[in-house]
Amino acid sequence: MIEEVGATNLHFVGNTLCIFLSDGREISVAIDQVEWLDWLAKATPEQRAKWSLEPGGFAIYWEDLDDGIEVRHLLGMQPIA
Repeated sequence: MIEEVGATNLHFVGNTLCIFLSDGREISVAIDQVEWLDWLAKATPEQRAKWSLEPGGFAIYWEDLDDGIEVRHLLGMQPIA
């Protein structure tokens, strides 16, 4: 069985979401360039700061925004050219 990678921490640099993964990698996503992350790009810094990890780090949830992101969806994205 292959163990799924989860998030361990995150931070924002402007409109870039930086996520630290359980396997030691860090991924960055320009949230204002990804249509399905529009809700997060429009959020205030205060709303973005109130996140939590689901058990195992498989998803990140923003309670104030009533939405979240599954890490596997971010890992499956194609690079933006």
